[in-house]
Amino acid sequence: MTLLMFSGDYDKAMVALILANTARDMNIEVTIFFAFWGLFLLRDPEKVTSEDKTSYEKMFSLMTPKGPEELPLSKMNFSGLGKQMLLGMMKDDEAPKLIDFLEGARKKGVKFYGCKLSMEIMGFKKEELLPELEVVTANDYIEEAMNSQIQLFI
Repeated sequence: MTLLMFSGDYDKAMVALILANTARDMNIEVTIFFAFWGLFLLRDPEKVTSEDKTSYEKMFSLMTPKGPEELPLSKMNFSGLGKQMLLGMMKDDEAPKLIDFLEGARKKGVKFYGCKLSMEIMGFKKEELLPELEVVTANDYIEEAMNSQIQLFI
């Protein structure tokens, strides 16, 4: 299974990681290709840097989410209030948070690919992202997707 993670929204990232974890539990190989906004999911808040970045890249870095828990909702975010309500409902139901699904995917061996061009345009350095991330080209992802039985775009 290959997923193209283009969204930087909390709820959409949850869906992608729930599917990835479930597929791994079914012994299905999983690759997630992160492009543009999807890369926010992989940012390590402890490693975000402005070193060796252009002025635009520095401003962009300051204004964007610094990891999975800072991602907004795709709908009804209401300046973060909607997300807090969703997190409260998840807590009431004892549902795992996004970070838990991300850690599960890492432990289960989901392959994380970062789009080289997206990273260059957005000013992300590999060192700012999760260590499992392999930086690849769109061509590399398409070759993998062509051999996959399931392809999803989120």
